[in-house]
Amino acid sequence: MSDITLALERSIAAPPTAVWSVLTDIERSATVLSGVTRVERLAGVGYSIGTRWRETRRALGAESTEEMEVVGIDDGRSTIIASETHGMTYRTEFTLEPMPSEAGVHTLLRMRFSGTLLSPSWVQRVMAKLTAPAGMAMTRKMMRQDLDDIAAAAER
Repeated sequence: MSDITLALERSIAAPPTAVWSVLTDIERSATVLSGVTRVERLAGVGYSIGTRWRETRRALGAESTEEMEVVGIDDGRSTIIASETHGMTYRTEFTLEPMPSEAGVHTLLRMRFSGTLLSPSWVQRVMAKLTAPAGMAMTRKMMRQDLDDIAAAAER
């Protein structure tokens, strides 16, 4: 069970193949995602289960680096990325759905983020409850920006 879960979606005026290409191009993500300042591949070639990288993001005036790993792929349709840091495990799932429209095929991109405390003490649980609203607001803002950045890159 997740301690936190957020789900957002965005319609993108591009076919799923274009969106998938943006999502799975790890090296290019630092130029696509405005919140990401650096990416360093650690393992894997291309985009496959077990591909790992370090991603540095800027948020609230500070940089934070997390190690990410691809843990699930349904090629062209969905992917799951996992990370573990600061006593929490995180999962981000992207799902692509083609949407026919008058202007051609669009993509509905869904992003679902979840986080779970690992072996939390009662103090950590209390602190998590106290800080959850601010953390959720910041995470939602970052997710919305990522979706907008992915859309902009796929629509080019």
